[in-house]
Amino acid sequence: MDTAALSAPMLQYLEHVRVQKRLAPRTHTLYTLDLQRLSAMAAEAHTEVLQLGPQHIRRFVAQMHAAGRSGRGIALILSGWRGFYTWAGREGLVERNPVQDVRAPKSPKPLPKALSVDDAVRFAETSHAQGDPWVQARDSAMVELLYGSGLRVGELVGLDTAASVQALGWIDMEAAEAHVLGKGSKRRVVPVGKAALAALQAWLAVRDQVAPCDAALFIGVRGARLSAASVWQRLRERSLVAGMTTPVHPHMLRHSFASHVLQSSQDLRAVQELLGHASITTTQVYTRLDFQHLAQVYDKAHPRARKKD
Repeated sequence: MDTAALSAPMLQYLEHVRVQKRLAPRTHTLYTLDLQRLSAMAAEAHTEVLQLGPQHIRRFVAQMHAAGRSGRGIALILSGWRGFYTWAGREGLVERNPVQDVRAPKSPKPLPKALSVDDAVRFAETSHAQGDPWVQARDSAMVELLYGSGLRVGELVGLDTAASVQALGWIDMEAAEAHVLGKGSKRRVVPVGKAALAALQAWLAVRDQVAPCDAALFIGVRGARLSAASVWQRLRERSLVAGMTTPVHPHMLRHSFASHVLQSSQDLRAVQELLGHASITTTQVYTRLDFQHLAQVYDKAHPRARKKD
């Protein structure tokens, strides 16, 4: 890589991080690119790199943001610059780090991926014509709980067949409730719908055909508790059978549960309780999904939204 445009201190810093930090070649290249960008911007501002102040760095950030660079990308660049000026300060080349208090623009949080109601129902009802009936019964029960009760995958695989002192979670079939241990070791109780109860009954009727060696509700073909990774894999395979355009994962079903309940009820507090969120702020992301759904309905239905031919 051409480093001719870099100043002597920059070259010394790159040698320092290469030798002292033992950076991988790819990481060292990224450091070099960050310094080349800083050098070019300083030249455009007619200022020496070691004479730059916070006002220059903020201007550079604004320029990169206006050019379309993401907040995360800018944050990584600032991190590289900050490291250079920290080293320069230790070497007595600068009095202060001009990047120290400069922050990248916040990137908008991506919307959680959720299935449409039709796709979620189709996915839940999918079965493999040539699949093992035992595996199908287990997978159907897992999907119904993930989508029907909004469980996290860790909560799902933590379920036992019966309540006990050691159990992390269990299903009360008579009360139609799932008792789970969520994040922060917080217990909560969520309702279990009719479809999920029926799927669970079908699964429990065949579960012991494989001699279980575990109290777990969901087990593998060898009788041991199913892992979260195995659930991810089973849902991915089910996605292919269902002809889904994107692989479905456990949290996507949880997102779908939250989005669809909110669309129907408009009760954000209730959704917060069902999901086990400590803060309502975490749950509010689903209002963006709900608005997105309403906007799509508007675009399809309202006369003023449809473009003229």
